[in-house]
Amino acid sequence: MLRHLLHILLWLTSILGLVSSPAWAEPGPDAASRLRVLTYNLLHDGGWSGFFESGTHLEERLEMTIQELRRMQPDIIALQEASESRKHGNVPKRIAEALGYQMVFEPATQHISGIGLLDRLITSAIGFKEGPAILSRYPIAAWDVYDLPRCQRKLDPRILLRAEITAPDGPVQVFSAHTAKGDDCQLQRVGELFREHQGTGRAILMGDLNTGEQSPVLTGWQKDPGLIDVFRAANPGVSGGTVWQNIYVDWPTTDRRVDFIFVLDEGMGSSPVVHSSTLAFDQPGRLPNGDALWPSDHRGVIAEIQFIPLDRPRISRLPNSSTR
Repeated sequence: MLRHLLHILLWLTSILGLVSSPAWAEPGPDAASRLRVLTYNLLHDGGWSGFFESGTHLEERLEMTIQELRRMQPDIIALQEASESRKHGNVPKRIAEALGYQMVFEPATQHISGIGLLDRLITSAIGFKEGPAILSRYPIAAWDVYDLPRCQRKLDPRILLRAEITAPDGPVQVFSAHTAKGDDCQLQRVGELFREHQGTGRAILMGDLNTGEQSPVLTGWQKDPGLIDVFRAANPGVSGGTVWQNIYVDWPTTDRRVDFIFVLDEGMGSSPVVHSSTLAFDQPGRLPNGDALWPSDHRGVIAEIQFIPLDRPRISRLPNSSTR
C-alpha cells in the first residue's frame, strides 16, 4: 500500500512540474531573438538654455523619462532632440548611465557649416548641442553619421545616425533620424540610406520624421513591400497621434503621428515579425506644486519585433496587441 502511495506522489509531482509557473524556466529561442525598441523625441530645453532657464522643466522631465524607461526596459532606444548644455550636461549620457546602457550621440548642431572646427566653436560659444542618439543594452560595435540635404532650411542641419548593435542573435543596424518639417528631400535621402541595408542584414529605422503618414514620401514608403511601418502593422485603423502635446495641461493634446519605427523586410535569410507596438510616455507627471507636466511634447513609440529565419515557419503579425 505504501509503495502505491509513493508511486502516486511521484506521478503527481511530475505532473505539477509540467504545469507549474514558467518563471524559473530558461527562455526559449524565440524570446531571445525578440527586440524591444523605442523611439522618442525628448524635447530639449532650447538653443539658449546654456545661458537661460527656458521653462520646460527639463530636469523634472528627464527624471520622469528615466523612471519610465526603467519600467519599460527597451533593448534599444533611438532619441531625438538629445541635448548637451552647460546647464544640464550631456542628457543622453545621463540617461544611458542611469540605465546601464551603451550610447552614441552626434549633435546635428555641429554640422552647421560643415567646417568641423568652426562648428565646434559655435556650439561651444552658445553652450548647447542637439541631435540624435542611440542607446543599447547590447554592445555597440560601430556607428556612422550621414549629413542630410537642406532643401528648405539652409541653416538647419539634420543628420542620420546609424549604430551597429550586437544583439544576442546577431548584428542589427539601427538608425535614429530627426528630419525637418516639410523637407521631403531629407526624407527621400533617409529612405535611400536605409534601403542600402536591404539584403545585408537586419535594419531598423526610428525617429521623428516631422510629417504624417499621408505625406507623399511616406505614402511611397507604405507601398514599398520592403518597408514595414511597425505601429501601423500592429494597429490598423488606430490614429496613434504622437505630437503637439501641451506639456503643462492635464489632458492629452496629441493629434498627428510623426514618430515612426520602420523595419526592412529583406528576404535574405530572415524576415521581421511585429509582435506588438504601442505609444509610450502617454501620461503626465506632477511638479512639486501639483501642476501637470508631461515628459515631452511627443509620445514615444515602442515595439516588440523579431527577425525570423526564413527556414523556420513564419508567425503572423499580431494586430491590436500591446507591449508588456
